Amino acid sequence: MTTAQPTSPDDLPPYDPARVVNAPFPERVRLVCRTWANSSPNRPSVMALYWGKYFFVLIGLWAFWCSFNAGYPGFFHFADWTFTNEAFKKAMVWSMCWELFGFGCGWGPMNARFEKWYGGYRHFARVGTIKLPLFRGVPLIGGDTRNALDVGLYVLNQALLIRVLVSPEVTPELLWPCFILVAVNGILDKTLFLVARYEHYWVVMGCMTLLAANDLWISGAKLTWSFIWIWAGVSKWNSHFPSVIMFMMNNGPFFPKFLKKSLFTSFPDDLRPSRFAHLMAAFGHVSEVSIPFVLLLASETGNPWILLGGCILFTGFHSFIGLNNPNGMPVEWNILMIYGGWSLFYFHPEASIFDLTQEPVILGALLFSLVAVPTFGNFVPSRVSFLPSMRYYAGNWAYNIWLFKKNGCTKKLHKLKKASGTVVEQMENMIPDPNELEFAKSMMLVSRFMHFQGRPLFEALPVAVDDIDDYEWHEGEVLGGTILGWNFGDGHLNGEQLLRAIQPICQFEEGELRVISVESQPLFGPTMHWRVYDAVKGKLAEGRTKMADYKDYQPWPVGDVAKALTKGRSAAA
Repeated sequence: MTTAQPTSPDDLPPYDPARVVNAPFPERVRLVCRTWANSSPNRPSVMALYWGKYFFVLIGLWAFWCSFNAGYPGFFHFADWTFTNEAFKKAMVWSMCWELFGFGCGWGPMNARFEKWYGGYRHFARVGTIKLPLFRGVPLIGGDTRNALDVGLYVLNQALLIRVLVSPEVTPELLWPCFILVAVNGILDKTLFLVARYEHYWVVMGCMTLLAANDLWISGAKLTWSFIWIWAGVSKWNSHFPSVIMFMMNNGPFFPKFLKKSLFTSFPDDLRPSRFAHLMAAFGHVSEVSIPFVLLLASETGNPWILLGGCILFTGFHSFIGLNNPNGMPVEWNILMIYGGWSLFYFHPEASIFDLTQEPVILGALLFSLVAVPTFGNFVPSRVSFLPSMRYYAGNWAYNIWLFKKNGCTKKLHKLKKASGTVVEQMENMIPDPNELEFAKSMMLVSRFMHFQGRPLFEALPVAVDDIDDYEWHEGEVLGGTILGWNFGDGHLNGEQLLRAIQPICQFEEGELRVISVESQPLFGPTMHWRVYDAVKGKLAEGRTKMADYKDYQPWPVGDVAKALTKGRSAAA
């Protein structure tokens, strides 16, 4: 299953779009994967928009908020204000506010938002939009659509965050209402709790609120940063991460083009991650886990050179990620990890995480959030989002594939209140040529199949539908971002609960909409659990894919799997 017959020199990409569009689904997947592997999709010029956003808007506005600080020395006195405690606090508050406005993860054309580049406040501040309540069905708070209470509390929280940002000092009295409202809004809509980055921004906000005395909040923030690095590294201890490296580096606008083919075992016939990709993955895994221990060693020994080395290590690590176009474009978060790392560790070497033993109750709450929740989430991923589990960019995500019958039933989504149309509708408005349009839609298959986590689809797709070509493919993450106003790789947001939320409004008929939900692989677990849902009948089937069985498979379906995907067409013939 590793390779097919060697490709002839006259059968290499780029391919005629008509050939790709008219090919059976398994062959189409093979052709688009080869097309993507042959190209360097992103150029530095493409990233100018994003880096302009980061430096001139995100960082520029943070500098503006800092100008309200008491004793502000003036913008050009960088050394006197950029790494102060108040500047760090405002960076945390602004990061949360920025995400809740919709300007962060899931923003822009790199996230398939071509018309109206973001949802955010245009969704969260609008009555009637879809939400995912924590307690579905409970009166007032458990509806599937926003009411005046939902909108009012979201707007109030944003207003209170802005109040903190324009204040001369960030005090617990100012933070308390925001800290509470983030949790309340998370009960009303689970999406908002994840948007606010509960596991990071909200936890540190809690430290700044509850540990203000004696600056113990710095130790709490250090502990948070440390466990983020630890868990993010631990979660990459899997078979998925090499395909993430392969995908990200081929996408990376600054990764040397002459090295890109070496990311694959043998281009174009074997597009599994090469030894080079595995080596890069191992290096990244070890580097990330080692960061907090290097910094802890520096703290306990007081050695400034070890401290400087640790700071350079995390700066290089997060800069490398940010410059190579990670899926979802969480570059703001990587910028904050760098800035926060220097602020907390380099400029406050005296603050020890062991000082938190002075506040055992709060330390216990921190350890619950930073240790217990991620531990449970890594071993039982079906119960915890990948964000609280801190399984960042590990390639092992829950995801969903939404399959709409090609009978125009996607128009039923127009009944939903949302900020924009689906990505397919956006492309239809941008690409007039039918073949080019269908080719662009086919290229959306690449991300899912090139990642190792796509292999369970080989088993789930034939169970879900008789002939895949009778259905239009929609990535759950992108579709969920359109319907919910935000997306950042969390499959729990765009699966069964979202299907149940929209079905009473859209009224799909039996067989018109099938959803395949694939759960993350548990840490050290052998399988990925998948389920198939119909909009009317509910769960139709489920299974567990033993991932070791597919290590030798190419990203595209072959053999019996390929035949099963077109069995309806074969029967008709």
